[in-house]
Amino acid sequence: MRLRTLPLSLAGVVCGGLLALSSPSSPLEGGWGVFVLVLLTACLLQVLTNLSNELGDHLSGVDGEGREGPNYSMAEGGLTVKQMWKAINGTVVASCIFGLAMVLFSWAPDILSADAGWKPVVQAVATLLLGAASIWAATHYTLGKNPYGYRGLGDIFVFLFFGLASVLGSYFVIAHTIEWHVAVPACGIGLLSVAVLNVNNIRDVQSDEGLRKTIPLRIGRRRAQWYQSLLVVAGTVLMCMPGYRWWFSFAVGGIAVHLWMVWTRKGKQLDPALPILVISTFLLSLLYSLTFVLTT
Repeated sequence: MRLRTLPLSLAGVVCGGLLALSSPSSPLEGGWGVFVLVLLTACLLQVLTNLSNELGDHLSGVDGEGREGPNYSMAEGGLTVKQMWKAINGTVVASCIFGLAMVLFSWAPDILSADAGWKPVVQAVATLLLGAASIWAATHYTLGKNPYGYRGLGDIFVFLFFGLASVLGSYFVIAHTIEWHVAVPACGIGLLSVAVLNVNNIRDVQSDEGLRKTIPLRIGRRRAQWYQSLLVVAGTVLMCMPGYRWWFSFAVGGIAVHLWMVWTRKGKQLDPALPILVISTFLLSLLYSLTFVLTT
């Protein structure tokens, strides 16, 4: 399940959820209950993404002997294709159950209200459609007849779903509206999430050659390093916009270590750079939310 990636999926929903809970426009009395369901749904979608990616990479041959990253269950023979499909289908069902519960707890009171009109119904349906799109994106990064991750489109989808959809979506589920100042951390987390994918692709640039197209393969390693630096610096600046405090240094320090690794290491030696960036992104998300809440 690659649990070390969970803080990345939680970064966006923690930020959006905390900002929504502090918003005076939030109509939910039980907002914290919906927030918990948002967190659980996000975790399940991340697990679904990881399981699907492992199966897709296994079937396509990407997870071959020359792969630089850590070995996973299928590559080591711990799981069969049939078992992995069962795990994927079970996770889809669990994601749907928790997602439906999230929508129910969020909008059922408004829908059942006699004077609510059609607005809460439309909002609930829009959220369900976003959930369906998230499941599709999670399962088609490396799976399917024409996976978008093998065509160099992963960066776009990661920015959309880990950044914009995650932050703005979780805010919307709790506050029932979208305030555009929330787009700032949404873009920041989106850029940092793309950086997580990009450094993974930089690490695997040799083993991926001839099997799939990634940004580092398209532009070369040195330009990919500059691209990584731009993503990380821009994302960090956006996440520090509500007012830099000394405690942000804990996260920014991790970002600096990450960039040092990107420019001085290759191949398997880059593997520790991934969890460092993931944890730093989560910390920046939490610090952004708390700083914004305390200063507004």
